[in-house]
Amino acid sequence: MSLYCEYGPWLKDQIGCKVQKISLNAGFTCPNRDGRVGWGGCTYCNNQTFNPDYCVTTKSITQQLEEGKVFFARKYPDMKYLAYFQAYTNTYDSIERLKERYEEALSVEGVVGLVIGTRPDCMPDSLLDYLEHLSHRTFLLVEYGIESVYDHTLTRINRGHTHAQTEDAINRTAQRGIKVGAHIILGLPGEGRDALIKEASILSSMPISMLKLHQLQIIKGTRMAEEYAVRPSDFHLFTADEYIDLVIDFMERVRPDMVMERFVSQSPSSLLAVKGWGLKNYEFVDKVRRRMEERHAYQGRLYQTMDNGECCEMHCFVDT
Repeated sequence: MSLYCEYGPWLKDQIGCKVQKISLNAGFTCPNRDGRVGWGGCTYCNNQTFNPDYCVTTKSITQQLEEGKVFFARKYPDMKYLAYFQAYTNTYDSIERLKERYEEALSVEGVVGLVIGTRPDCMPDSLLDYLEHLSHRTFLLVEYGIESVYDHTLTRINRGHTHAQTEDAINRTAQRGIKVGAHIILGLPGEGRDALIKEASILSSMPISMLKLHQLQIIKGTRMAEEYAVRPSDFHLFTADEYIDLVIDFMERVRPDMVMERFVSQSPSSLLAVKGWGLKNYEFVDKVRRRMEERHAYQGRLYQTMDNGECCEMHCFVDT
């Protein structure tokens, strides 16, 4: 029996071949940066932490993809690719401009699908109409940045949307037959261990196909780094061992069929305001696997469905 539902095999089953995601910066912004719902962006955010060198707005979508293909082809000459619209909010523009960017990506040789990263408050029905049709002719995954299910936390980190908006966007997207991914950060200020673990049940109640977990990192130049410098006691930054056990406790309560894409994020050490663990992603995953075997743990072992009353109560729960 597999310890958890892995992303790679799931993706290969969906597409029929091995694929690699290529990150893109399509030049979009976010509504909590341009004043529509706020200014300054999320308090933890610095997009430099995950953009590769070729991923810059001075280059076209096609150029970024071609350079990304060259980078990965050295190891995997027969690889196919997913265009990953990653930086900022990739559904936040006119429908015409969005279509233009997506179609350009799909016109590049070897690109067999799209992954579109966005926010729950930036998915109009008019765009879903187009994405629904698009999903019938290519692989499509819409990845929502949830970050937290608690409104208290969303306000504190300047997300500019509520959990109700998250649920609405995910439900409307899944109802169109579009695969839904979600991204969540474990360890945001104001959320204790019990609250973090309860998020697993809340997320499992939604029609999410794929989930990314990331530990909180304090990045230089962000408002969160300033907050940490003033009041470090507001934050609990997990040791690697603590976080391994948290991830396992979390996964044991996750719906068994939910695909787990990632457990950690590794930002460049030069951008970290607080020193990281010094582990590569594959090393961390190996440690998680070994600890799961030691604990006889597996994804969904403690999974329980939730009724609406439980969901409403848990959305409001934040421990300190």
